[in-house]
Amino acid sequence: MTIHRPGRPEDLPAAELLWARWAFVAVMEATTAAEGRGVHRTGHWIDRGGLHLDDCGSTWWTLARMGQGRFVLYGEDESSGVKWHKPAIDMLAQAPDWLPYEKLRDLLQGWELGCVYWYENGVWARAPYPQGLGDDGLDCGMGRFVDRGEVLGLLADHGPAAQELLADAEAYRLRPEALDALVAGTGDEDRDEAWDLPAMHRALGPAGLAGEPVTR
Repeated sequence: MTIHRPGRPEDLPAAELLWARWAFVAVMEATTAAEGRGVHRTGHWIDRGGLHLDDCGSTWWTLARMGQGRFVLYGEDESSGVKWHKPAIDMLAQAPDWLPYEKLRDLLQGWELGCVYWYENGVWARAPYPQGLGDDGLDCGMGRFVDRGEVLGLLADHGPAAQELLADAEAYRLRPEALDALVAGTGDEDRDEAWDLPAMHRALGPAGLAGEPVTR
Protein backbone atom coordinates (compact mmCIF):
# COMPACT_ATOMS: atom_id res chain seq x y z
CA MET A 1 0.00 0.00 0.00
CA THR A 2 1.29 3.45 -0.92
CA ILE A 3 0.76 6.53 1.22
CA HIS A 4 -0.20 9.60 -0.77
CA ARG A 5 1.83 12.80 -0.62
CA PRO A 6 0.60 14.59 1.34
CA GLY A 7 -0.85 11.76 3.38
CA ARG A 8 -4.56 11.13 3.53
CA PRO A 9 -6.37 9.71 6.58
CA GLU A 10 -7.51 6.70 4.56
CA ASP A 11 -3.86 5.79 3.88
CA LEU A 12 -3.46 4.58 7.46
CA PRO A 13 -4.61 1.18 8.73
CA ALA A 14 -6.92 1.01 11.72
CA ALA A 15 -5.18 2.49 14.74
CA GLU A 16 -5.38 -0.80 16.63
CA LEU A 17 -3.47 -2.54 13.82
CA LEU A 18 -0.96 0.29 13.51
CA TRP A 19 -0.41 0.12 17.26
CA ALA A 20 0.04 -3.66 17.23
CA ARG A 21 2.67 -3.64 14.49
CA TRP A 22 4.60 -0.73 15.93
CA ALA A 23 4.38 -2.11 19.47
CA PHE A 24 5.67 -5.51 18.39
CA VAL A 25 8.73 -3.96 16.77
CA ALA A 26 9.25 -1.96 19.98
CA VAL A 27 9.05 -5.13 22.05
CA MET A 28 11.58 -6.89 19.82
CA GLU A 29 13.99 -3.96 20.14
CA ALA A 30 13.58 -3.45 23.89
CA THR A 31 16.77 -3.39 25.96
CA THR A 32 17.47 -2.55 29.56
CA ALA A 33 20.29 -0.24 28.49
CA ALA A 34 17.92 1.91 26.44
CA GLU A 35 15.20 2.23 29.07
CA GLY A 36 14.91 5.68 30.57
CA ARG A 37 16.74 7.49 27.80
CA GLY A 38 13.59 9.31 26.69
CA VAL A 39 14.07 11.72 23.82
CA HIS A 40 17.68 10.63 23.41
CA ARG A 41 16.67 7.15 22.26
CA THR A 42 16.68 5.95 18.68
CA GLY A 43 14.75 3.17 17.00
CA HIS A 44 11.30 2.05 18.21
CA TRP A 45 10.15 1.96 21.84
CA ILE A 46 7.21 2.30 24.18
CA ASP A 47 6.84 4.32 27.38
CA ARG A 48 4.10 6.11 29.31
CA GLY A 49 3.74 8.60 26.45
CA GLY A 50 2.94 5.90 23.91
CA LEU A 51 4.85 4.39 21.01
CA HIS A 52 7.80 6.23 19.54
CA LEU A 53 10.20 6.04 16.65
CA ASP A 54 13.21 8.27 16.11
CA ASP A 55 16.08 7.97 13.67
CA CYS A 56 18.01 10.66 15.55
CA GLY A 57 18.09 12.64 12.34
CA SER A 58 15.16 13.66 10.18
CA THR A 59 12.23 11.60 11.44
CA TRP A 60 10.39 11.19 14.74
CA TRP A 61 6.84 10.03 15.48
CA THR A 62 4.57 9.21 18.42
CA LEU A 63 1.36 7.18 18.56
CA ALA A 64 -0.58 7.58 21.81
CA ARG A 65 -3.76 6.04 23.12
CA MET A 66 -6.27 8.56 24.35
CA GLY A 67 -8.85 6.14 25.75
CA GLN A 68 -12.26 5.04 24.45
CA GLY A 69 -10.82 3.78 21.17
CA ARG A 70 -9.13 7.11 20.43
CA PHE A 71 -5.55 7.58 19.26
CA VAL A 72 -3.37 10.48 18.20
CA LEU A 73 -0.44 10.24 15.79
CA TYR A 74 2.01 13.10 15.51
CA GLY A 75 5.58 13.81 14.50
CA GLU A 76 7.59 15.09 11.60
CA ASP A 77 9.91 14.22 8.78
CA GLU A 78 12.18 16.71 7.06
CA SER A 79 10.28 16.08 3.82
CA SER A 80 7.17 17.74 5.26
CA GLY A 81 6.11 21.03 3.75
CA VAL A 82 3.49 21.69 6.43
CA LYS A 83 5.65 23.34 9.07
CA TRP A 84 7.10 25.98 6.75
CA HIS A 85 4.08 26.53 4.53
CA LYS A 86 3.03 30.10 3.81
CA PRO A 87 0.37 30.99 4.77
CA ALA A 88 0.68 28.92 7.93
CA ILE A 89 -1.30 25.68 8.17
CA ASP A 90 -3.24 25.13 11.37
CA MET A 91 -2.45 21.47 12.08
CA LEU A 92 -5.08 21.42 14.83
CA ALA A 93 -7.94 22.81 12.75
CA GLN A 94 -11.14 20.78 13.17
CA ALA A 95 -9.42 18.62 15.78
CA PRO A 96 -11.45 17.05 18.62
CA ASP A 97 -11.21 18.37 22.16
CA TRP A 98 -9.55 15.21 23.53
CA LEU A 99 -6.17 15.70 21.84
CA PRO A 100 -3.14 16.36 24.12
CA TYR A 101 -3.19 20.06 23.29
CA GLU A 102 -0.60 21.15 25.82
CA LYS A 103 1.97 18.75 24.36
CA LEU A 104 1.09 19.55 20.76
CA ARG A 105 1.14 23.31 21.26
CA ASP A 106 4.54 23.09 22.94
CA LEU A 107 5.84 21.24 19.88
CA LEU A 108 4.25 23.78 17.55
CA GLN A 109 5.81 26.68 19.41
CA GLY A 110 9.20 25.01 19.12
CA TRP A 111 8.76 24.39 15.38
CA GLU A 112 9.09 20.66 16.07
CA LEU A 113 5.83 19.36 14.59
CA GLY A 114 5.15 18.33 11.00
CA CYS A 115 1.62 16.89 11.14
CA VAL A 116 -1.08 15.51 13.41
CA TYR A 117 -3.60 12.74 12.72
CA TRP A 118 -6.31 11.55 15.10
CA TYR A 119 -8.47 8.44 15.25
CA GLU A 120 -11.98 8.07 16.64
CA ASN A 121 -14.93 5.80 15.87
CA GLY A 122 -12.74 3.72 13.57
CA VAL A 123 -11.75 6.62 11.33
CA TRP A 124 -8.55 8.66 10.91
CA ALA A 125 -8.72 12.41 10.30
CA ARG A 126 -6.44 15.44 10.10
CA ALA A 127 -6.64 19.15 9.49
CA PRO A 128 -7.42 20.25 5.92
CA TYR A 129 -4.41 21.10 3.77
CA PRO A 130 -4.21 23.77 1.09
CA GLN A 131 -4.27 22.74 -2.56
CA GLY A 132 -0.84 22.00 -3.94
CA LEU A 133 0.89 21.00 -0.70
CA GLY A 134 3.61 18.56 -1.67
CA ASP A 135 4.10 16.38 1.40
CA ASP A 136 3.44 16.16 5.12
CA GLY A 137 5.99 13.44 5.88
CA LEU A 138 3.46 10.74 6.75
CA ASP A 139 4.88 8.24 4.27
CA CYS A 140 8.44 8.57 5.58
CA GLY A 141 7.30 7.83 9.10
CA MET A 142 4.43 5.38 8.75
CA GLY A 143 5.19 3.56 5.51
CA ARG A 144 7.10 0.97 7.51
CA PHE A 145 3.93 -0.02 9.37
CA VAL A 146 1.28 0.46 6.69
CA ASP A 147 2.77 -2.23 4.44
CA ARG A 148 2.99 -5.58 6.24
CA GLY A 149 5.94 -6.56 4.11
CA GLU A 150 7.88 -3.62 5.43
CA VAL A 151 7.01 -4.62 8.99
CA LEU A 152 8.47 -8.05 8.27
CA GLY A 153 11.54 -6.31 6.89
CA LEU A 154 12.00 -4.49 10.20
CA LEU A 155 11.98 -7.89 11.91
CA ALA A 156 14.36 -9.59 9.47
CA ASP A 157 17.37 -9.27 11.76
CA HIS A 158 15.43 -11.08 14.49
CA GLY A 159 14.98 -14.21 12.39
CA PRO A 160 11.95 -16.00 10.89
CA ALA A 161 10.58 -17.02 14.30
CA ALA A 162 10.08 -13.37 15.23
CA GLN A 163 8.33 -12.75 11.95
CA GLU A 164 5.95 -15.62 12.67
CA LEU A 165 4.89 -13.92 15.91
CA LEU A 166 3.71 -10.80 14.09
CA ALA A 167 0.29 -12.35 13.44
CA ASP A 168 -0.11 -13.03 17.16
CA ALA A 169 0.80 -9.43 17.92
CA GLU A 170 -1.71 -8.14 15.36
CA ALA A 171 -4.40 -10.28 17.00
CA TYR A 172 -3.40 -9.14 20.52
CA ARG A 173 -2.64 -12.70 21.59
CA LEU A 174 1.13 -12.50 21.96
CA ARG A 175 1.94 -14.20 25.28
CA PRO A 176 5.13 -13.73 27.31
CA GLU A 177 5.77 -17.46 26.89
CA ALA A 178 6.07 -16.95 23.14
CA LEU A 179 8.88 -14.47 23.72
CA ASP A 180 10.57 -16.97 26.04
CA ALA A 181 10.34 -19.65 23.37
CA LEU A 182 11.61 -17.26 20.73
CA VAL A 183 14.72 -16.41 22.68
CA ALA A 184 15.33 -19.99 23.80
CA GLY A 185 14.93 -21.42 20.33
CA THR A 186 17.19 -19.27 18.20
CA GLY A 187 20.25 -21.52 18.38
CA ASP A 188 22.33 -18.52 17.37
CA GLU A 189 24.77 -17.35 20.05
CA ASP A 190 25.23 -13.92 18.49
CA ARG A 191 21.48 -13.37 18.30
CA ASP A 192 20.92 -14.82 21.77
CA GLU A 193 23.27 -12.21 23.21
CA ALA A 194 21.31 -9.47 21.43
CA TRP A 195 18.01 -10.40 23.09
CA ASP A 196 17.08 -8.74 26.37
CA LEU A 197 14.19 -10.89 27.54
CA PRO A 198 13.44 -8.99 30.78
CA ALA A 199 13.20 -5.72 28.84
CA MET A 200 11.03 -7.39 26.20
CA HIS A 201 8.66 -8.60 28.92
CA ARG A 202 8.52 -5.12 30.43
CA ALA A 203 7.67 -3.61 27.04
CA LEU A 204 5.00 -6.23 26.35
CA GLY A 205 2.92 -5.08 29.33
CA PRO A 206 2.21 -1.47 28.27
CA ALA A 207 2.03 -2.58 24.65
CA GLY A 208 -1.08 -4.59 25.52
CA LEU A 209 -0.30 -7.27 22.94
CA ALA A 210 -0.97 -10.17 25.30
CA GLY A 211 -4.69 -9.51 25.49
CA GLU A 212 -7.13 -6.71 24.90
CA PRO A 213 -5.43 -3.43 23.97
CA VAL A 214 -4.65 -1.40 27.08
CA THR A 215 -6.70 1.79 27.38
CA ARG A 216 -5.89 4.91 29.32
